[in-house]
Amino acid sequence: MTAYLITSVSVVGAAPTDLLIRDGVIAEVGPGLTAPDATVVDGTGLVALPGLVDLHTHLREPGREDAETVESGSRAAALGGYTAVCAMANTSPVADTAGVVEQVWRLGREASLVDVQPIGAVTVGLAGERLAELGAMADSAARVRIFSDDGHCVADPKLMRRALEYVKAFDGIIAQHAEEPRLTEGAQMHEGEVSTRLGLIGWPAVAEEAIIARDVLLAEHVGSRLHVCHVSTAGSVEVLRQAKARGVRVTAEVTPHHLLLTDERAETYDPVFKVNPPLRTASDVTALRAALADGVIDVIATDHAPHAVEDKECEWAYARPGMLGLETALSIALDVLGPEWDLIAERMSRTPARIAGLTGHGVDPAPGVPANLTLIDPAARRTIEPAELASRSRNTPYARMTLPGRIVATFLRGEPTVLDGKAVK
Repeated sequence: MTAYLITSVSVVGAAPTDLLIRDGVIAEVGPGLTAPDATVVDGTGLVALPGLVDLHTHLREPGREDAETVESGSRAAALGGYTAVCAMANTSPVADTAGVVEQVWRLGREASLVDVQPIGAVTVGLAGERLAELGAMADSAARVRIFSDDGHCVADPKLMRRALEYVKAFDGIIAQHAEEPRLTEGAQMHEGEVSTRLGLIGWPAVAEEAIIARDVLLAEHVGSRLHVCHVSTAGSVEVLRQAKARGVRVTAEVTPHHLLLTDERAETYDPVFKVNPPLRTASDVTALRAALADGVIDVIATDHAPHAVEDKECEWAYARPGMLGLETALSIALDVLGPEWDLIAERMSRTPARIAGLTGHGVDPAPGVPANLTLIDPAARRTIEPAELASRSRNTPYARMTLPGRIVATFLRGEPTVLDGKAVK
């Protein structure tokens, strides 16, 4: 295993120092380090962060390898500064058995670009009718601890209660896609002034808020862990704020696109801006940013959702919802939050690693710590060109936008997956 000496790098925004990586761990930290056998990486002007962790990634394999594979998605993640991602269950077949989650887990190990932690389905086939094999998935080689029907809401309150009760036995988490389906039938975008002007059926904010309100009450009653996926409204923030004040075991995530983009993007009818939950209003964006800063929202999660060309480059009404996110998330966070490195590390690495139970991830570089880290050049700016992305899909909402920051290197247990901004393998 090659040793690496990273010189004059700022660790989470602190004064420049050196990092020596040896045998997969941070061997030494301090100024003026020497190691004749080590490969030197010049860290001047760079910031070292603990490797990013994504709680919400769609890798599409098995079933839709035309849109993404575990390998291509892992490469995109590494190029985005990630060392671990949680793979959602809405594959084909659905990841609702031990066999499927173990397949995804093994594919991640074979790619060896990031740690791929499968998320299991809550219900069989995501149909919302009966619980999937939660215990078998938890006991599998993949050691599943988070379960979600993402893309579908667990709308039946009795079933949601049973799921929360079941996973409590092994301190598991139910991650809810909060959408009351009877309020969003035929919905095409956020319900508001823009949808009225465009004549499109709206997705009301209350459809999200009502489910979150119900589920925090269920989680409080059961005493179990609830995670709310892709929070998108100011009303949801207030429900979460009240729940946390009461001590409910609830965490929440927000996507980069909900922190930056608004429903006004739909005025172009460009399907790249169609997403679920939909882009909301400027006031919602403001509330989400504030909630992220004060901790009501715990995590930035990408909801990386690749789609094949035929599923996205079509009429708005027929386009599949979803956007790419892995290769741009850190740049969006830097754009939205500024160089608040400790906050970025907390929301994009430490907290998601803690929620997912990913040992060795989300730990700041220090002697003896596994060398899972990313180096970013905060002074660089890059223009996003879809054809240059590692994902098999091209549905990025940031095409030809110039964003701050460039990932220079990513290390997974001391081995580089990215060097000089390029994938190593």
